[in-house]
Amino acid sequence: MEKFNFEELKVYQKSLIFIDEVYKKTKEFPKEEIYGLTSQFHRAASSIALNIAEGAGSTNPEFRRYLQIALNSIKECVVCTEIAKRQSFLEVKEYEKARKDLSELSKMITSLMKYLSN
Repeated sequence: MEKFNFEELKVYQKSLIFIDEVYKKTKEFPKEEIYGLTSQFHRAASSIALNIAEGAGSTNPEFRRYLQIALNSIKECVVCTEIAKRQSFLEVKEYEKARKDLSELSKMITSLMKYLSN
């Protein structure tokens, strides 16, 4: 099977792992959150990978624009994670792991943006 170029990017691969973790954890959220926090968390997490994929292969300035949108989605995920912890939907260890993963994704995207600026 042929791969698209963006699928080779480590940041894209890491974003997919994060999405898997979000979907796994949100299955344990209360059912009344299905159209609230769960849905928002799914959309924000998916947006990270979607924007990396959509921007890849474009001009460098265009790709940087999509990467900025992915960074904004990371911020949304930070807030979703915080809300989930405050509502006791996430354990402290799960919260800390999600924050660590989001921080790593943010650093990877920022580095890629700097690289594209050169």
